[in-house]
Amino acid sequence: MSIWGKVIGGAAGFALGGPIGAILGVAAGHFVDRMARGRGVRRIGAGDQETKQAAVSIALVVLAAKMAKADGHVTREEINAFKRVFRVPDAHAAAVGRIWDEARREAAGFEPYAEQIVQIFPHDTTMREELLGALFQIAMADGELHAGERAYLERVAQIFGFDERGFAQIMSRHMGGGEADPYQVLGVEPDATDDEIKRTYRRLIVEHHPDKLIAEGMPEEMIQVANDQMAAINAAYDRIAKLRGLR
Repeated sequence: MSIWGKVIGGAAGFALGGPIGAILGVAAGHFVDRMARGRGVRRIGAGDQETKQAAVSIALVVLAAKMAKADGHVTREEINAFKRVFRVPDAHAAAVGRIWDEARREAAGFEPYAEQIVQIFPHDTTMREELLGALFQIAMADGELHAGERAYLERVAQIFGFDERGFAQIMSRHMGGGEADPYQVLGVEPDATDDEIKRTYRRLIVEHHPDKLIAEGMPEEMIQVANDQMAAINAAYDRIAKLRGLR
């Protein structure tokens, strides 16, 4: 079953609380904002994969909708990009659309959603990176990163725990294409040793493997984002290997 069938049907996500749980009620008809009742955000255990998937799914809808509004208007390209990044079955399109419409009313107010993702994935920076990467793909749907969108993404990155260098690294993977600095894509200095580059590459491949990410809570519907990250990492290493004659 699609994660949306589980989310909308109530099989996952209703114990989330906080802003993500609250906006989920818009689509599912159950307003469950536990934070409003002073109970805080539920601490989710490692076994709650479906609940984590629900959180990522709702957060992506909300953050994408608010980002689309950040440059002053929402374009058809941005909506289509969201549909490409996160496949939504026709049966659940209306419910997901209600979440999108609720979130896009204004660009303000996105911070609590990003903060709750950090609370749910306190030690998983890779999951946060994948979510930020999905937002980059949506932002670039019209072929340009507008100033408002960049400022928005920078603020989300800060909440997610990425510094300026980390933000630039993620941006290069999604905007640089074949012209991206391969060292920046891997997050290494140009004067790094061959062994350092190989170790970094192997670590990134393990961290960003789609199977690993899905096991940790990434919805399968976001698999293309993970594949794109892997492709950028592989391309960067291949360029460096060719330049340095690595095997």
